[in-house]
Amino acid sequence: MKSNRKKHNLSVPKEDPFFYTDSETLSILDKINTISKRHPINVLVAGRQGCGKSSIVRQFAAVHNKPMATFQVGILSEPAQLFGEYTLENGETQYKQFLFPQALQTPNCVIHLEEINRPENPKALNMLFSILSDDREVWMDELGLLKVADGVVFFATLNEGDQFIGTELLDPALRDRFYMILMDYLPNEVEREVLLQKTEISQEQADEVINAINLLRGNSENSIEISTRITLMIGEMIAAGATLKEAIVTSVQTSKETLESILLSLQLDRGYRQKNKTEYIRYTKDVLNS
Repeated sequence: MKSNRKKHNLSVPKEDPFFYTDSETLSILDKINTISKRHPINVLVAGRQGCGKSSIVRQFAAVHNKPMATFQVGILSEPAQLFGEYTLENGETQYKQFLFPQALQTPNCVIHLEEINRPENPKALNMLFSILSDDREVWMDELGLLKVADGVVFFATLNEGDQFIGTELLDPALRDRFYMILMDYLPNEVEREVLLQKTEISQEQADEVINAINLLRGNSENSIEISTRITLMIGEMIAAGATLKEAIVTSVQTSKETLESILLSLQLDRGYRQKNKTEYIRYTKDVLNS
């Protein structure tokens, strides 16, 4: 059996010039960077869907000029699946090493374990225990002894709650190895500024979007989660020429009944229910160019 240890390119992510976080989180991230200079460190980022958990990991790596690698924990079904797999090439069995072992051994690398509480099999996380513990090493027959390099920062992100299908409560023994950062949606004034900077809509349009999402979030009968990600999607649609109604219809993922109630509460449903008056146009290249 042969071992294939192909090298992958690890790069520093591009910095987001309009990324906002609160001063407390910024202070924590600064201290995390300081601790990482002494030894590898683990950070758990928790919060509601779409509040910027993955974005803050990328921004940390970009600001501190650290290479970054992201791994989807949701696809894991076996303990060693992060490290590599056996393949058959030219009639010979080979062990193909994945990116994870290389990232572990890359000094100052930011390793993002995305949705750490969503593996196909909870036992798939077993090999992470020694990697995230004080030992910072793991033995594999195929690869030998793997030691975590100096300066490595592990970020794990998760959504917790009954509404997130396929998630598991994170093992307390594993969770105990992490510092914790809790995230929430941006306040209105900051979210408005992000809209202006990232979608280039007008101030009036940004105000309309913020007012609309506040109504959606605060609707006592049909309160739904409107993340900053969805807010930006609405803004991008408006910047592309959509009406506020069109932007909400295409960006907010919910049932038809809830959507109609939302539009009614926003007084945007004029003509929405009058399906007979909707004009249907042939969607072909010659029509679009005419």
